[in-house]
Amino acid sequence: QVQLVESGGGLVQAGGSLRLSCGASGSIVSIVLMGWYRQAPGKQRELVATVTSGGDTNYADSVKDRFTISRDSAKNTVYLQMNSLKPDDTAVYYCNTLVRIDTRRVNYQYWGQGTQVTVSS
Repeated sequence: QVQLVESGGGLVQAGGSLRLSCGASGSIVSIVLMGWYRQAPGKQRELVATVTSGGDTNYADSVKDRFTISRDSAKNTVYLQMNSLKPDDTAVYYCNTLVRIDTRRVNYQYWGQGTQVTVSS
């Protein structure tokens, strides 16, 4: 089993910054990808950003140039630095990971419990 523990959410004024962290632990042989998704009230969960084991990153258009995803491989931790926050960024942010738990080339997906980010205008 794999556990994801998130931290760093909170309330911030528009234009402010927050940094989210997510650490993965458990029966992990290797991490294929880590990332962040978010879900606002009444909306579907959407991709925010991902980073692969090779360091390739992918961002939603709505957060490009404002958010930066990074990863500490030694700690199995992913970070999301969020700058110039807008009220539209208000959502529950979920950490996501694809991992391999044995030598087979099978990826397993896990989600964190979510952390609330609220941006006031």
